[in-house]
Amino acid sequence: MSELRDRVTGLMPQALADLAELVAMRSVADVRQFPAEECVRAARWTAEAFTAAGVPADLHETPDGTFAVIGHRPAPAGAPTVLLYSHYDVQPPGEGWQSPPWELTERAGRLYGRGAADCKGNIIMHLTALRAAADPAVGVRVVIEGSEEQGTDGLEKFLAGSPELFEADAIVIGDTGNCAVGVPTFTTSLRGGTNLVVTVTTMRSALHSGSVGGAAPDALAALIHLLGTLRDASGNTTIRGLRCDQRWDGVQYPLDQFRRDAGILDGVGVAGTGTVSDMLWARPALTVLGIDCPPVVGSAAAVQPRAAARLNLRVPPGIDGQEACEALVAHLRAAAPWQARVEIDAESVGAPFLARTGGPAYAAMTAALSESYGKRVSTQGEGGSIPLCGALQEAFPKAEIMLIGVEEPAALIHAPDESVDPTEIEHLALAEALFLQSYGRQSLVDVQGLVEAAPGAGAGDDLHRTGLGVAAEEQVALTGQFDGLGDLAVGEGDPGAGGDIEAGLDDAVVAEGDADTGVRAEQAALAERDDLLAAAGQGAHDRRAAADVAAVADDDAGADPALDHGAAESAGVEVDEALVHDGGARSEVSTKSHARGIAHTHTSGY
Repeated sequence: MSELRDRVTGLMPQALADLAELVAMRSVADVRQFPAEECVRAARWTAEAFTAAGVPADLHETPDGTFAVIGHRPAPAGAPTVLLYSHYDVQPPGEGWQSPPWELTERAGRLYGRGAADCKGNIIMHLTALRAAADPAVGVRVVIEGSEEQGTDGLEKFLAGSPELFEADAIVIGDTGNCAVGVPTFTTSLRGGTNLVVTVTTMRSALHSGSVGGAAPDALAALIHLLGTLRDASGNTTIRGLRCDQRWDGVQYPLDQFRRDAGILDGVGVAGTGTVSDMLWARPALTVLGIDCPPVVGSAAAVQPRAAARLNLRVPPGIDGQEACEALVAHLRAAAPWQARVEIDAESVGAPFLARTGGPAYAAMTAALSESYGKRVSTQGEGGSIPLCGALQEAFPKAEIMLIGVEEPAALIHAPDESVDPTEIEHLALAEALFLQSYGRQSLVDVQGLVEAAPGAGAGDDLHRTGLGVAAEEQVALTGQFDGLGDLAVGEGDPGAGGDIEAGLDDAVVAEGDADTGVRAEQAALAERDDLLAAAGQGAHDRRAAADVAAVADDDAGADPALDHGAAESAGVEVDEALVHDGGARSEVSTKSHARGIAHTHTSGY
């Protein structure tokens, strides 16, 4: 471990030099704003870098006309394959930067530049991990997208036509971030989303407002009215036919923390009548991304014949993305005033995503993250969208999909002064390198040992927060049947112990001489286990988060990872109902107080 850590540290100068070179490429996948050659240059650089790191890669044109970088290093005989994903395209820079957006600039220990975190910092994370893990125990696929930020469905359509280029046992999506710098975090749920452009037309041409104003149907006023129907006075989304009263009853995002993270001005309120967590993770959210109308400077005294707006709708797990898009389109057509003509150009639709957790890849990655950071691993929901996740989940239902990355809240992705903390690149590269070396070499029992031995990670501290929305009492009964992974292991006397799946997992653990076969059998048994969990009540994904609060509170206080009731209460956690191990026994705890910053969100993806 120390040798690998030293290796990653030694690679950091190259990593930061590569990041500076990559940030300098203006790879916005929109030819209306930047030349297409900028994206092609970034794609070629990325393919060459992964090839040099041991994964031969080349460019593949996708149906939207952009290029994905795809590489493959075959697996050793019998070993699993890991797919590493990220994207090289970035958001337009916008205005308001303190330093040039295309020039990586250091200030107070952070590195500023467009794409420094989202998502070029994650490309560098993958590269550094591969360079450090020179002889991974697994096969490696690399998929680096070229149009993720545009939401054009290019890579999803390419996947449908060439699924063999994506097939893997475990998929690491490098496009999220920790809940805070230094706190290793899995993102386990994403909102789905769609973008559309609505255009309102009322007259053949603009006319003098003094001559016709008051009677002429002003297209800009019609658009403003139309947009006003999409939210009520409190800020709740109000799309006809789309439910918007859901509750998030898991860990809460503290209001004060959200105000700081979002940079909300003093005296300005937060939108919506729900909690911050309700509004971010449980309910639909409508955002106006841009408006086409005359600018203030140079505007004339005229009634406008045409106006347009680009809208973004995000929906949580439990709502079908296509149905939500159709509801929005119907609402816009019905709400237009004065029988104004409404044209709608809908872009791609991304489905919500809910990760299946608890398998051998999650166990190995949890151990690796904990070893790298010296802390227990947390989980969080996220308000952003990564359309490829749903497509991969549908194409490869048995694959474990894990979301990690360098985009913690201070990164300010999609905003001016985007930045990355270089220690996040280093820690996550080390964790990924550890994962590439351990996943596939460990039997089920070996992985359990890694989790239990990781610094600050008591047995059963992390992976039990993976019930996929199963009610607490059902989850206890179900997890009692799966006494295989450390964090799903239960104490004596737990309901369901000794079930049929336990026997299946026991059969999967084989002697070291037949480890490869055993790993495959374990994966099949765990996938069957996940299917049973999903069938028992997949839906709300909030139960898993209760112990996260206790974990962060423990780490903040420097306490022992084994949380007792007194420690929970002193940390502001109401001891009631969560899954926390204490000396090998299972007790029930839930949090109804603040999350101390554990649950954060950002708008990754389009």
